[in-house]
Amino acid sequence: MPTSETSADFLKVALAAKEAAAELAPLPRAPKDAALRAIADALVARSAEIVEANALDVAKARENGTSEYMIDRLSLDAGRIEAIAEAVRQVADLPDPVGEVIRGNTLPNGLELRQIRVPLGVIGIVYEGRPNVTVDAAALCLKSGNATLLRGSSSAYASNTALVKVMQDALAGTDVPAGAVQLVPGQTRESVKTLMKARGLVDVLIPRGGASLINSVVEESTVPVIETGTGNCHVYVDADADLDLALEILLNAKVQRPSVCNAAETFLVHADVADAFVPRALAALAEAGVTVHGDARIASYGQEAGGTVVPVTEEDFGAEYLSLDIAAAVVGSLEDAVAHIRQYGSGHTDAIVTRSVSASRRFVALVDSAAVAVNASTRFTDGGEFGFGAEIGISTQKLHARGPMGLPELTSTKWVYTGEGHLRTSTGTVIASCGGDGSSC
Repeated sequence: MPTSETSADFLKVALAAKEAAAELAPLPRAPKDAALRAIADALVARSAEIVEANALDVAKARENGTSEYMIDRLSLDAGRIEAIAEAVRQVADLPDPVGEVIRGNTLPNGLELRQIRVPLGVIGIVYEGRPNVTVDAAALCLKSGNATLLRGSSSAYASNTALVKVMQDALAGTDVPAGAVQLVPGQTRESVKTLMKARGLVDVLIPRGGASLINSVVEESTVPVIETGTGNCHVYVDADADLDLALEILLNAKVQRPSVCNAAETFLVHADVADAFVPRALAALAEAGVTVHGDARIASYGQEAGGTVVPVTEEDFGAEYLSLDIAAAVVGSLEDAVAHIRQYGSGHTDAIVTRSVSASRRFVALVDSAAVAVNASTRFTDGGEFGFGAEIGISTQKLHARGPMGLPELTSTKWVYTGEGHLRTSTGTVIASCGGDGSSC
């Protein structure tokens, strides 16, 4: 259980965030945009201070034997801080979703009915060692009228502390309450547990990171969770595919940036084109440094193609490698490909390469994922690529938000109906009178 000290520290920042959320929610766009630009300017002006704090995290990571790849994700310099600041300015330029009328009409009884977007309230973000997420998440939440409680990895604690201090100081000179951006105190697992159990103080929790982090939050949290999922993404090469195009799409989906959630982790090939496609694919993947975890049919082409093929396992088919590895299988039909995706996929992004309109339509109809690509790389599932601007994550769940989560996905809705003294009675609607002169309200 969380210690009383941890709970007391958390309660202080959570109450401040809740109070700030109430002040932030009704603000129009202009003061929010001004606050975001103030944050961007402050990040650049105080970049030396941020870099100094980040150096402490980097040194600690190296002492702990952290891989250079993870250290690169953790590291900040003046150039990266400028890029983070520019991303904040881009959020300021995006349309404000708050107050948008989603639908509305006048009912037969004369009531005017509207459904409008409103902020969620206090959003908790749990994420791993990427300090840029601290600023990205805070900016998106602020723009959408929400306060945020940030719980990054302990490996980036000094960096996150400095970034939140800069943002809070910048907000102090604006109309947005400084309490709208808060860092969850503590570096132990107890602080995460406290956040996950803060139902009533935190309106929604969004985990960003690997499968173990996401599963832990989903399984243990009493706060409602928007699940940003892992990416076991598939590329299916159909019997009627343009094989040159299929090879380009497969290589882009796997190799262009293998460490992200929308990179391909499995490719499936229709048996009718396996002889023509698989040897080419294995050779090209081998040249790119990719290890293929293949079924028996894929492995049979390995020696001919000169590629690296290791026997595939059940765990391989379900893996999110985030590396230069990919699982592969030959399937007998489009339906077999869909069945494989349903069994092993994570519901993130799955692609078909085909010249057949009917095959593409059937694949789109049958594959139940947040995004389905037709003759395109899985790498496009991204808020920026979709034209949403920045994103808080990619949701693989089915409630509220699904796919890249931009500003509208950080809002809920409320219903507003306006009458003229409308009263509901057992026989229908009547319009009440105002005063005694019979005039309508």
